[in-house]
Amino acid sequence: MKKIVILTVSSLLSLFLLVSSGSESFAGGNDIVLNTISPISQGDFEDLSKEVGLLISYVPLSPAEPLGILGFDIGLEVTGAKISSGPWEKALSDAKPPDYLILPKIHVQKGLPFGIDVGAVFSTVPGSNITLFGGEVKYAVLKGSIVSPAVAVRGTYTTLSGVDDIDASTYSLDASVSKGFGPITPYAGLGQVWISASENVNDSLINLDDVSTSATKLFLGAKLKILLVSIVLQADISDVNMYSARANVSF
Repeated sequence: MKKIVILTVSSLLSLFLLVSSGSESFAGGNDIVLNTISPISQGDFEDLSKEVGLLISYVPLSPAEPLGILGFDIGLEVTGAKISSGPWEKALSDAKPPDYLILPKIHVQKGLPFGIDVGAVFSTVPGSNITLFGGEVKYAVLKGSIVSPAVAVRGTYTTLSGVDDIDASTYSLDASVSKGFGPITPYAGLGQVWISASENVNDSLINLDDVSTSATKLFLGAKLKILLVSIVLQADISDVNMYSARANVSF
């Protein structure tokens, strides 16, 4: 078991470094800096805000069933999303955006009594000013059993950090269901994400109104657990489709 855990952690670190170095390929064009020479319109800013909000929105990467009072998960994950070039090209000051944005993350979850789990996530895109923090509280309405599924509701919060020109944050509520079949636990959920964004550019040419918008997200995933090691895959379907993979160690 020790060899499995060491091998998995080593593989995770290699994947994290690979993704980080891959993100460097558009370093310098990765920063979110609003264009003051040809300022974007309010409509473009709203489109950009919605994309940024969905990109930083919380990705649970876990089934509905609770971890239990002694449960603790920590792992590395990667989320990739194809972005719309239009709003980003108009918003960025001096660089062409990439086709895909990759966010490597550190994700921690802890089980509490009464079917409650709490979690936190941190991500930073190397070579950019993009950093995000987030947290979650999940309550298992039904904990699940050998014959019945687990059902949970979750509330989350994320915020964008490091970007001087834009403030952005999200709140979300979702409901999910999962059912284990041996070591594999498929799950699915539906949620609503509320996005708030504002510009902070110290330039009289840019005077954009704050943005408040929302989006519905459907997510589908599966967790494979072998001893202390878990692998989770998830797809988030919304205005911005995101695909995530997580590998973690459970204690």
